[in-house]
Amino acid sequence: MRSFPFTAEVYFSLFETYNQAIWPAQLIAYALGAAAIALASRPSPAGGRIVLAILSVFWLWNGIAYQLMYFFQINFAALGFGALFVLQGLLLAGHALSGRSRFAFRAGLFGWTGLVASLFALAVYPLLGWLAGHGWPRAAVFGVAPCPTTIFTFGVLLMMEGAPVYLGVIPLLWSLAAGSAAVLLLRIPEDLSLVVAGVAGFALLVWRRRGSVPDLAAGSSIGR
Repeated sequence: MRSFPFTAEVYFSLFETYNQAIWPAQLIAYALGAAAIALASRPSPAGGRIVLAILSVFWLWNGIAYQLMYFFQINFAALGFGALFVLQGLLLAGHALSGRSRFAFRAGLFGWTGLVASLFALAVYPLLGWLAGHGWPRAAVFGVAPCPTTIFTFGVLLMMEGAPVYLGVIPLLWSLAAGSAAVLLLRIPEDLSLVVAGVAGFALLVWRRRGSVPDLAAGSSIGR
């Protein structure tokens, strides 16, 4: 049986090199993430396009800068992952340009789940990594690392009215592939949240799209 292509130590050493090389991009990513949550919670006419544009930048960055320029050094599968991440970035950009994206936070199942997932990606995920013993600079940082960015993406899509299911397919695939490998083979406990976010987030997107579940308090929203 062929062994996994890298160890946890190699993985975290790569993140250390990556984080030091791209600093202070992490601060910019956090600022953009906070802006995206603010725009999704208090929508403006152009807010939906801006939020999806921010997500598009995150996915393109992760596909090119992280997957192809760094992760590919220890895992040849990064070539395929990088292509999928770039495709996801282009899909998000295309939907932003279509003008069909609208955000209006609703105090119900989808709205609260989306907001919690978004805040989890920004604040709780790095805290779990620090508690597990791999904090800065060996941490997967929001916006410039795939796992917290994927969790955040599901959060944003759940806060978006009528989010198309296809925007969740690639994030789901990454959640299952990367999350299961990280938890089972590399023993990275915080990435269990990636698997949960992927499965639950995609299921909620499909459920809502099919109209099977009316959101709780569907008549109320913030920012209208």
